[in-house]
Amino acid sequence: MKRLLSIFCLSLLISGCNEKTEEKKDITVSKTITEKTVAFNLDKANYLYHFAYDCIDQEYPNKLNQVIGDASYLKTPKELHPSFYGCFDWHSSVHGHWTLVNLLIEFPEFDQKDAIIKKLKANITKENIENEVKYFDDVHNKTFERTYGWAWLLKLAESLNEYKTEEGKKLAQDLAPLTKLIEDKFIEFLNKLNYPIRVGEHPNTAFGMSFALDYAKKYNKDLEAVIIKKAKEFYYNDANCPLSWEPGGFDFLSPCLQEAALMLKVLPKNEYIIWLDTFMPGFRNNPSENIEVVEVVDKSDGKMAHLDGLNFSRAWCLYEMGKVLNNNNMITLANTHFNSSYSKMDSGEYAGAHWLASFAAYALKAGK
Repeated sequence: MKRLLSIFCLSLLISGCNEKTEEKKDITVSKTITEKTVAFNLDKANYLYHFAYDCIDQEYPNKLNQVIGDASYLKTPKELHPSFYGCFDWHSSVHGHWTLVNLLIEFPEFDQKDAIIKKLKANITKENIENEVKYFDDVHNKTFERTYGWAWLLKLAESLNEYKTEEGKKLAQDLAPLTKLIEDKFIEFLNKLNYPIRVGEHPNTAFGMSFALDYAKKYNKDLEAVIIKKAKEFYYNDANCPLSWEPGGFDFLSPCLQEAALMLKVLPKNEYIIWLDTFMPGFRNNPSENIEVVEVVDKSDGKMAHLDGLNFSRAWCLYEMGKVLNNNNMITLANTHFNSSYSKMDSGEYAGAHWLASFAAYALKAGK
């Protein structure tokens, strides 16, 4: 009887050890990435350049998205937004400028360099930015472009600071008053926001915080601290994100992946892996079993065209996560998402042409 009891106890001990071993295996990651990301080469730069270059000073068609206080507000897009009046709407104009700046960063001898700089200098001037600031200070439009456009503005500021040329320094200096205003607005808004916004479109809080955090880590420690604090408050205890509910028909952001990409920048790697496996169980090992590329049925429909952007934004999240976690499966899935929409970008429909180049370029940079 004692012998049987001893064997039983020993078996329990071995079983417990095996379980702990399995737990340990579950949070290990591969040591090297063998899967190559899609290359950001000159051919792609030349292709993407035209989309952004052609639209940053194309005033019409235009969606203003403003609150009209009285008849004096009825002005042309360029009168209201002398810097960012093109590309159909304000935020698309901002990330169109971001795209062009980043082509210059990635390819310093880009053939269209002089033409790009000429357009950037015409739009981002001290006087123009002062007028942009006045618009954001208007009593009826203080929340204009919150937080999607704010995030892209900080991305543009980040890139201009990284463009280490005389032109880059001057453009960053001229943009600075608006940059400072957006920093302050972000801090004020996050401090009073009690609940995150988890949609797949512009108001998504995780997206805005993720982009803003990239900027804040380099240039604003107060903003960085607020974002990290609120990210943990909003998302640290999240579990079982419903990937099966994605995508929504108009999504250009993945609520689950945007949150995962943000927390990647907030948590230490080992802690992040544990969080991720709770947040999206099984995703780390088999991401392709959880999501697949999406198709756009009507590219002339501005909302449906969002889905091409979803493929690109998923790609950049997967690249960011895959590189940190040394996860080949994520890199492979990112490539699949990127290639699916990149091959269909030139549809001739302005509904996608005015903004998708920025998403493609961001995905390419994330994969570098």
